[in-house]
Amino acid sequence: MRERIAEVARNHHRSMNSEIIARLEQSLIQEGAIDTDPSMRLDSPELSAHERELLQRFRQLSGRQQNALLSLIANDVESSQE
Repeated sequence: MRERIAEVARNHHRSMNSEIIARLEQSLIQEGAIDTDPSMRLDSPELSAHERELLQRFRQLSGRQQNALLSLIANDVESSQE
């Protein structure tokens, strides 16, 4: 099992710990054990299929990658408003 987790983690460009945490979080969200903003749930009818896919892919990123992407987007928005 360890080798399989290591392989999957490499494919997602994250550590084994990040992979395990992401999968546990996704599992708990799907079971409803973790409350999330209704508009951020993958099964929300307000999200298009494309938005669901983007949200799912974002959640698969490591915390560091998520923060870097959000920072990049924020900087891009600020630049376009100038």
